[in-house]
Amino acid sequence: MWVRAFRWSAFLGTSVAAAALIAATPAMAQSGSLAASGRWSAYTGGNAPLPPMGWNSWNAFASDIDEAKLMGSAEAIVKHGLAAKGYRYVDLDDGWWLKRRQPDGRIIIRTANFPSALTADGNTSFRPLTDRLHAMGLKAGIYSDMGKNSCAQLYSTTGLNQPVGTFDEKEVGLHGNVDKDIKLYFEEWGFDLIKVDACGLRGLTPESPWVKQGKFRALTPVVDSESLGRTNIPEAKRLYAQVRAALEKYNPDNDFVFSLCLWGAADVRAWGKDMGNMSRTSDDIAPTWGRMLHSYDSAVRRPLYGHPGSWNDPDMLYIGAGDFDEKHLTEARSHMSLWAMLNAPLMIGYDLRKAPKSLLDVFGNAAVIALNQDPAGNQAVLAYDSNDVQFLVKTLANGDKAVALFNRTAMPLDVSLTAEQLKYLDDADVQLTDLWTGKSMRFKKEQSFKLAPHETLVFRAKGTRRLANGLYLSEMTGRVNPAVDGVVVPEPEPMIHRPIFWAGTHGMGEPPRYGGWGGAQADATPYAMRINVGGTPYETGIGILANSRLEVRNPGFSTFNAMVGVDDSAFAKARPVTFLVYGDGKLIAQSKPMRFGQKPAPLTAKVSGVKIVELVAKTAGPVPQAFPVAWGRRR
Repeated sequence: MWVRAFRWSAFLGTSVAAAALIAATPAMAQSGSLAASGRWSAYTGGNAPLPPMGWNSWNAFASDIDEAKLMGSAEAIVKHGLAAKGYRYVDLDDGWWLKRRQPDGRIIIRTANFPSALTADGNTSFRPLTDRLHAMGLKAGIYSDMGKNSCAQLYSTTGLNQPVGTFDEKEVGLHGNVDKDIKLYFEEWGFDLIKVDACGLRGLTPESPWVKQGKFRALTPVVDSESLGRTNIPEAKRLYAQVRAALEKYNPDNDFVFSLCLWGAADVRAWGKDMGNMSRTSDDIAPTWGRMLHSYDSAVRRPLYGHPGSWNDPDMLYIGAGDFDEKHLTEARSHMSLWAMLNAPLMIGYDLRKAPKSLLDVFGNAAVIALNQDPAGNQAVLAYDSNDVQFLVKTLANGDKAVALFNRTAMPLDVSLTAEQLKYLDDADVQLTDLWTGKSMRFKKEQSFKLAPHETLVFRAKGTRRLANGLYLSEMTGRVNPAVDGVVVPEPEPMIHRPIFWAGTHGMGEPPRYGGWGGAQADATPYAMRINVGGTPYETGIGILANSRLEVRNPGFSTFNAMVGVDDSAFAKARPVTFLVYGDGKLIAQSKPMRFGQKPAPLTAKVSGVKIVELVAKTAGPVPQAFPVAWGRRR
């Protein structure tokens, strides 16, 4: 945690007992990925200091999209005041292209649906459309795929508006055409955002029905959603890195957003934050309560993997349809509140031309939007976790807290929120303001609430901070980056809700996926247990695996303070772990070697003037996969 003088829990804060400043020696020097670099490695290029907000055509229209629907939605965003509240991106998803012209390979737009794209010389261009959006004060987004063919080409049930022609003409994806297409979309056509799907990287084996039927050519699969062993992770990273390089090349003003849509596959949970501005954590959302839980769960235990510039993306808002329509406003408000607490990109997936006032009020709740757009960029942390109810807490830029009380169930529940869960003193007043009703209340120690089925109460909270002169690391998740989280073999995530989805009840059901189990956690171990070191419990801290490196942006504190050790959930006979603190690349403090069962050891470092603090937990050699360690603090 941090303290004004810089204490961390680890916490950073103001003045604490001095710790010796230790100069790095060759014997202590790190090597490989654990080497302290003195820099922040999560992606900060592009234009996403806050979670992007806007509208996407897919959930509203799928591939049945045309210019009238797109511009009508854009006009509705402006007319209803949503643009003024931050909804600026108007994203054209799959279904817009006609073909890749041969022999020059230029993408041709389906002008029957987008008549303004037809140019006088017989070419096609989206420049008239993007110019209109820009003149309205909006931004323009476009869709493509990292493979040769798009998701709708492979999986559309209607076949509407799909590319036509020969194999070459139907291969409209970025594969083999990255530089050419990105130049076209951004430099020539003037787009501001691109969503890059990955269906074309997974489905076109020689045995696939599309290839056997002669619809598309085979492409050696790069991604297998259900098997990391059958996934070529380095190749997936290489392909997406090509897109990022082209975006930076053709947007010298840095005004672009790169949206990765790998649905949590290809171990993107580890590298998406270093590659682009938003990275999908789940397969597609759907307008059902269970599917919303699925998308939410894929992101809620990842607060350390989302930062200003690189956000977790649990998919678009599905408010307006199914379980979230105007007849289910409790569920719609829950959906909106949870996405705000997750710092998820707020992309509306609804035909806004027909939106009733009740749904516009959900999309347009300025107080809830402010939580999502808070400049501190701290994704909420689970302060209470169960299958039935969860409490999420985030620290805001002005020092206030936001707290959401989420009833996952279809039954009413009685719950109690404590000041301790907010990291406030329990003998001082806590003020809560309900962001849906505007009502305020005060309490000391704890407050009881009744949660209706599927209800989420969300508040802005003020109180007396338990850590008066600093911040716990888990309060500043937007400033903590697990550059190396110690995960050697990614494991399926067992704690994500798995509802009925694409195949209905055919087959064996929805298996655990996403390979995110064991990553760094705030106020918990990597496997969602309470932090305990040598029998000593810690209610706040960072749980991570051994052989890891955390980067922390110092907001101006002077001292770092933590209790460190091997977590009690680790394997007892693994190697000892040494904890090291670096300031701008120089070693400034380290612990003695710590073994399983030993009492936690204090570790303090002076970090005044340091911009990047790095926390390394390393062993002298490889250890079993499940070897959690902790940077903890009780108070």
